[in-house]
Amino acid sequence: MPALKPTEITGEVIWIGHVPDRDASLRAANQAEAVLTFAGIPGEAHGGEIRPACVRVASQYPRDTPIRNVRQLTVLSAEELAMIATACGLDQLDPADVGASMVIKGIPDFTHLPPSSRLQFPDGSAIVVDMENRPCHLPAKVIAEDNPEAGRKFKAAAKDKRGVTAWVEREGKVKVGDAVRLHVPDQRAWQP
Repeated sequence: MPALKPTEITGEVIWIGHVPDRDASLRAANQAEAVLTFAGIPGEAHGGEIRPACVRVASQYPRDTPIRNVRQLTVLSAEELAMIATACGLDQLDPADVGASMVIKGIPDFTHLPPSSRLQFPDGSAIVVDMENRPCHLPAKVIAEDNPEAGRKFKAAAKDKRGVTAWVEREGKVKVGDAVRLHVPDQRAWQP
């Protein structure tokens, strides 16, 4: 029996973004499609097969230690993004403002997908969910450029709704409008 189970749950890619220079701004540029390589999306600031260790793994490695980049993509749920917008007092929240690589609609409780779940696209390419992408202050700064009050509310509003980070397992191409199928690990929940 396979260790990963295809589910009947599918979604649709409704937005693709590209952050060219994270140091200049987290704001992503909208694009109709993206090539997925083993290093992520070419030219994307979050890409690369290796990244420097950051605060998220401070309990494991000293800062800037070279580690595998499992944060190549930031993938969000359209439904959760709408909830964040409402909580920030906005009609909508532009995925570009939160540095999204991709927005998918139709997959429930998206931010809490089990780590190691796969999202597979029509051409067979697939990305692997690393874990929940915790809210941080960086998107708040971009949002605050246009709406300071919404920027102040973002971090609290995005709790449990910030999507997931992911890495490319099989190369290919993804386009806006593509279907995506969820595959989950065939394993019981951990019981310490």
